[in-house]
Parts: sequence; structure tokens; C-alpha cells
Amino acid sequence: MTGPRAPRTDAEVPAYLAGLGVPGLADVHVHFHPDRLMERIWAYFDEGERHYGMPWPIHYRTGAEERLRTLAELGVHDVPALTYAHRPGMAASLNAWCREFADAHPQVLRCATLYPEEGVTDYVAQAVRDGVQLVKVHVTVSDLAPDDERLGQAWGLLARAGVPVVIHAGHGPREGRFSGPERVARVLADHPDLTLVVAHMGMPDYDAFADLVEAHERVHLDTTMVGTDFMERVAPVPARFLGRLAELRPRVLLGTDFPNIPYPYAHQLEALHRWGLGEDWLRDVLWHNGRRLLGLDASVPPSGGAPVRG
Repeated sequence: MTGPRAPRTDAEVPAYLAGLGVPGLADVHVHFHPDRLMERIWAYFDEGERHYGMPWPIHYRTGAEERLRTLAELGVHDVPALTYAHRPGMAASLNAWCREFADAHPQVLRCATLYPEEGVTDYVAQAVRDGVQLVKVHVTVSDLAPDDERLGQAWGLLARAGVPVVIHAGHGPREGRFSGPERVARVLADHPDLTLVVAHMGMPDYDAFADLVEAHERVHLDTTMVGTDFMERVAPVPARFLGRLAELRPRVLLGTDFPNIPYPYAHQLEALHRWGLGEDWLRDVLWHNGRRLLGLDASVPPSGGAPVRG
């Protein structure tokens, strides 16, 4: 593929984007948590050998403000602050934290999470009233079944509101009791208008989750960690699957898992570039598709002003 050279370092990313002719990155899979929760999550990754069978050093182990500056330098103009609950009673307070974090940082999208528990419909309804833009659900960490009947009304609220949900439902990099495409398919059977973003492309069940994308016009895949040297050891992408990704181009979105990645941010872009799917594919995946999903203008204002929201 001719055109800009794939970035090897974060410092090379702005020039790479300029070479592609896009003004930034529409990353739909970025994590921010309350500080104490983030420290506990990092401590979990510190034991990567025990949990994943390999070390998982956090590349961006810095404070929240520095992480926001790093993302701005990379070209992420609108920042998701995805979080998730791992036990009952957490989600509502995490949603309140997300709301306060977004209010304090104009570049941060208003995010929320949910958990199968009493009151879930009420706090999801409140998040919708508050203008939530993106929801995160982690099937494995939360140990939740996405087709749990307690979540039914919440899924319906999000479907009617058109709020995208980033759902980590694949078996990789660590299998959960309720992971896999089958339960997600059941949710979509009940809520066919639900806007879902399948995190990590559903690794390692790439084809099964791509089947869901083809069957439901509001289901997407995100690229989080897919194709990187680190994840190719765990869940390699079959060469034949690249043809499906080319065909699914409008519904493939950039995701990275920043800051909880064991390599520089640029390596995710390098991994996507070396698939050789073309500059138009890269422009859509890195920028246009995510902006459209989030209802954001495809242009950004000069000098880092507030983004134009659709």
C-alpha cells in the first residue's frame, strides 16, 4: 500500500494522520476509572502471568490529566471514559463519577455502565436523560450474562435512545462464564435496534461475531488490540478474515484499550495499516465511522476548541 508510512512511535502518529488526510482519531475504546479502581485494575494486570499466562505491563501508567494530554497529542479529540462494575452496587456510583468527569473535562464523552441488579433500569434511564453517549459492559470482568432478564428493560431504553454499547463479550483474552456470541445473539433477537460495538472484534471468535454484524445493521466491531504483535500470540487473525473486514468497512471502528495496553498506542495503528486494506478503509476505521456512530461532526475546530456534536 502506498501513502504514509505506518507509525512506529507515538510521535509519528500526527504525521501519519495528516498523510491519510484525517484530522484525528475516533477511538471508541478508551478507559478512565476513579483513581482507586484504576489502581486495582493495574494491580490485576501486574499479575498478568497468573491471569493471562504472560506479562501485561501497562504502557501508560500515568495520572488522568497526563493521560488526557497524551490522547490529545495523538489526535483523540473526543475521549471515551469507559468503566465497568464487577459487583452489585457499583454501577450507579460509577455513572455519577463518569458524569462528573465529563463535566470537568469538555473533551470527555459522557459514558455509563450497567450491571444486572435491582435498580438497573432506573439508573440507565437517568443516564439517558443526562445525555449519555457511550455505555460499556464487560461480560467477563463483571461476570454477567448479557441476556440476564434483569437487563431487558435497560437494553430497551438504550436501543430506543440509540446509545451505542461497547460490549466485551468474546472469550479472549480470558474466557468468562457468560462470554461468547450466543448470549449476545439472544439480546439482539429481543432488541434488534440495539447499537452494539463488539470489543476486540469478539476475539478469538472473529467470524461468529462478524456474522452478528452482517445480520444486524446496528452492530459493529472495534479493533481493540486486534492484530497487534502482543495479541497475535493469543488470538491471531486468520488471513481469510481480512476479506470480511474489507467488506464490513462501514462498521469497523477504532478501539485501543488505552491506557491498559502493553505497547505504544502507535502500534495499534501500525497493526491495522499492515493488513493492507487500503487508505480509504483506514480513513473510515480511524475516523469517519467512529464520528458517525457517536453523532460527532467529521471535522474538528482549530486550536483544540470544543467539538461540534451532532
